[in-house]
Amino acid sequence: MADDHALDRLALLASALAGRPLTVTALPPGTPARTDGRTVYLDATAAPRVRLEALAVQASLLAGGGLEPEIVRRLARRRRLTERYLAVEGRRALLANARLLPGSMRLVLEPCTAATPLDSLAIAAGRSHIASPPACFGVIRPSELLAVHRAAGRTADGPAHPPRRRSTAELPDSDQDADAERDAADPFSSPVGGGGALGRLLSRLTSATRRTGRGGPPGADAPTHARRSATRGAGAVRSAAATADDAAGDAGATGTRYPEWDSRRGRYRPDWCTVIETEPTGTEPGAPPSGDRAMRRSLARLGLGSTRLRRRRDGDDIDVDAVVATRIETATGSTPDDAVYVANLRRRHDLSVLILLDVSGSAAEAGTGGRTVHEQQREAAAALATALHELGNRVAVFAYSSRGRAAVHLTPVKRFEDRLDATAMARLYGLRPGAYSRLGAAIRHGTATLRERSGTPRRVLVVLSDGLAYDHGYERAHGAADARKALAEAGSAGIGCLCLTVGAATDATELRQVFGAAAHATIGHPEQLGRLAGPLLRLALDRADIRRRRPA
Repeated sequence: MADDHALDRLALLASALAGRPLTVTALPPGTPARTDGRTVYLDATAAPRVRLEALAVQASLLAGGGLEPEIVRRLARRRRLTERYLAVEGRRALLANARLLPGSMRLVLEPCTAATPLDSLAIAAGRSHIASPPACFGVIRPSELLAVHRAAGRTADGPAHPPRRRSTAELPDSDQDADAERDAADPFSSPVGGGGALGRLLSRLTSATRRTGRGGPPGADAPTHARRSATRGAGAVRSAAATADDAAGDAGATGTRYPEWDSRRGRYRPDWCTVIETEPTGTEPGAPPSGDRAMRRSLARLGLGSTRLRRRRDGDDIDVDAVVATRIETATGSTPDDAVYVANLRRRHDLSVLILLDVSGSAAEAGTGGRTVHEQQREAAAALATALHELGNRVAVFAYSSRGRAAVHLTPVKRFEDRLDATAMARLYGLRPGAYSRLGAAIRHGTATLRERSGTPRRVLVVLSDGLAYDHGYERAHGAADARKALAEAGSAGIGCLCLTVGAATDATELRQVFGAAAHATIGHPEQLGRLAGPLLRLALDRADIRRRRPA
């Protein structure tokens, strides 16, 4: 029988292969493997290699879009078609996911003419001969997949303003919400974070008690009432100025339009949100924080690119020009220089980091240590930007909030081409929390900015947020699903994603709902970020490198 520890490790692998959080559950002996989109079910008594192959197939089917609702609906009650489709799509999905598969799995890959799940379905529906799928492919159960999708769709249309004192146990999961870990004290749910030494360290440093289901809308201009408890809740704040008319946006304002993911229908709403870059309206004197030596050491070797240095006394290759010069000097009777090598040294920083700082109203609530969440996340943003900038990396800082889908505001505190000086710090310290948080649109704009303006091959998006994604028509499961989808899009573009919650005791389970498979951590105080920044960013970069090397 597979023990819980083995299943946890398989769940991390499944999440990495599928690009979404998954759990792994044991099945009775002899039962074929399957998945419902949240959980991968494996034969508990099968040999480890057989379990690994079955897990790789089921996770790859999810990663390649082969089990999306529009495909599965066509398979319902058509057993023969489902079997033929699995035989074709299973091979296609494994090939598409080849770069992420364990080495042993690559030996069993077979060629496939299908390029998309729809191609696989068309081949399966034809009359050509298709060999039966191997036993390790398991089965597809359309009824289970559709049942999970329908349940997620019903919960996505919850009330616009959740009733107060609603238990967080009722928080609905969407079609991508399941996760291998249920321990609320663990700040990582990412397959690249996991429960290693870093995760255990963060678990000891932090605790998660904040829950979004304790009140009304989690966006704010001002508190509506005093709270005796230090536990932060969504009902502590509400907007007095924002109304349904906010969806019309700012009069005369223009911006960039982005789609939004509709989890209930399983498709995008095209050109749904408008992101407007607005200049800071206030400043407050502030100087760059003094260098954090622990953070600088942690980040020192991060994002270093190779520089080729010629005419070295030792190196990785021969410098042909130097060898020719040496032969000429020898022939003329001169004493030749023995520096005839080329060395590849990691000295050049090729990393760009864009920091997205949440300045919605919920950040104004009291956090740990007697300071607001905004103050602590602002301090973390300043320290991280300063350390990265001093090490030679390209850094940008944007603050975000929203008032409806047509008024998602991003304030450029520092663009990539700007200097990180007292003026930039004055803009940062002059930010004031207010309004709401349409997180998905902010992430998409940050991703587009990195792709267009970063100028480096390695790019990381750092989201500093309390994890509350809320706006008009952007409640609960819908906002969480859209934020997860936006982070997945950034990852598919080869951009590393790191989500940090600093000073907010938000429940870890609810953070998983919002951040999904992206690397994320809850940090109790900004001072703790110093020694953790390097490992956390390295996790995000490693996952981005894997994504970037995947075949198109």
